[in-house]
Amino acid sequence: MDTKVSVAVLGTGIMGAAMARNLLRADHKVSVWNRDASKTDPLAAEGALRAPSPAEAVEAADVVLTMLYDADAVEQVMRQAAPGIRPGTAWIQSTTVGVEDVPKIAALAAELGLDLVEAPVSGTRAPAEAGQLLVLAAGPEGVRDRVAPVLDAVGARTIWTGEDPSLGSAARLKLVVNSWVIAASNAAGEVVALAQALGVDPEQFLSVLDGGPLDLPYLRTKMGLILDDGLEPASFAVDTARKDAHLIIDAAAQEGLKLDGAEAAAARLDRVAGQGRDKQDMAAAYHASR
Repeated sequence: MDTKVSVAVLGTGIMGAAMARNLLRADHKVSVWNRDASKTDPLAAEGALRAPSPAEAVEAADVVLTMLYDADAVEQVMRQAAPGIRPGTAWIQSTTVGVEDVPKIAALAAELGLDLVEAPVSGTRAPAEAGQLLVLAAGPEGVRDRVAPVLDAVGARTIWTGEDPSLGSAARLKLVVNSWVIAASNAAGEVVALAQALGVDPEQFLSVLDGGPLDLPYLRTKMGLILDDGLEPASFAVDTARKDAHLIIDAAAQEGLKLDGAEAAAARLDRVAGQGRDKQDMAAAYHASR
């Protein structure tokens, strides 16, 4: 089996650009499109074919990969891509979407004649750039071998959650994972704010945790971004985290759950977005305390 494939990457923000770059490093043929065309310039310089429209990006693709903002953007862009799509093309849908969005995306894939693989990823800028993402995937056995070269290029590991991408098993797992990511990031910001307010050196707090079961690399990373004023460029931006936080709350509500912590985290992200910090790292929620 030829492991080199032609991939169209639709959406080249923080994650999409990193994924496209790793596909190029794996010697795949990569075409890229982004609404803001300037975001494709570095990729074009590295060998990607820059397409002026989604339809032209997918014309010769064996695999289409979408890494966009939300489900509405996915539908809009894929409908724009429709004139160039060849029936039977595999579609790796990596955008984080809500549980209720998944059946609509599956219906769109069927309408366009695409073989859908649900494949959100866990990881932020650094693991994405290193090709070390964790891929959470759902798709039929018959499609998995076709998309494996792509998933192997962008991720360190793929966890298959099911065979039917219309059931949203991967999207559900991604929301659970992101609920923890957002909670941990929010906690890091609140710890720094509280320590500073009480006259405690945040480094002293970390020394208490050092080497113990509560000592998390992620906590140290987010606290470091706050203390070093390193919120830009974002690893996981406020606007994206905010969107995901509300997807988590909505998914919980559909199951009769009330997640007080998730609601509080979403409210903090809403507040810092209102301060004009929507493109900063989500650790900027620290500023919601003031």
